[in-house]
Amino acid sequence: MIDKRVKNAQEAIDGIQDGMTLMLGGFGLCGIPENSINALVESNVKDLTCISNNAGVDDFGLGLLLHKRQIKKMISSYVGENAEFERQMLSGELEVELTPQGTLAEKCRAAQAGIPAFYTPAGFGTEVAEGKEVKDFNGKPHILEHAYDADYSIVKAWKGDHAGNLIFKGSARNFNHPMAGAGKITIAEVEELVAPGELDPNQIHIPGIMIQRIFQGEKFEKRIEQRTVRKKD
Repeated sequence: MIDKRVKNAQEAIDGIQDGMTLMLGGFGLCGIPENSINALVESNVKDLTCISNNAGVDDFGLGLLLHKRQIKKMISSYVGENAEFERQMLSGELEVELTPQGTLAEKCRAAQAGIPAFYTPAGFGTEVAEGKEVKDFNGKPHILEHAYDADYSIVKAWKGDHAGNLIFKGSARNFNHPMAGAGKITIAEVEELVAPGELDPNQIHIPGIMIQRIFQGEKFEKRIEQRTVRKKD
């Protein structure tokens, strides 16, 4: 068994350099690799291309990297909760590639599975399809989409072991699952790190072969993106 543990987030992101492409798991603020993002902020790495469903909020998640102008390009599906993202996009400071959510997920999963490209009907007839090959399947047009090519994937899980086997919890599984193993190097940030044999093999979502580095995070805020409460009667 290969022990893939590293001490902390700072050691986990070692090797990430200016201009690299990163995948970052999470959906909204659910299941984001908080410690790893904070370490990237502190590292001052810049000109990053970030692949993520969204860009966090202004003062949390990927929003922190945006504020320090560390992201050159965002590849996302939904970006409506981040005013700084909107400002940078409209001013031309940030390059943005908006992608249908299902296509974004499949481009991650294809990379994870070693599939270089696939056809999908999503986006045909829109700007998404511009410049892309089109083929008909069963009388319906499909566009060719290529799998992502990322230097690093950074995911967050509930539990993991020294070998990198991961278990996600609830909706925090989201984009973390298809991004695990989709980059050349995958970093896993977990809430609880246990010894080999402590995880039920039937409950493991991602096998350790997909993971190169794993560490136990700390002080997870787990913020709620949009908090709604019912008025008292």
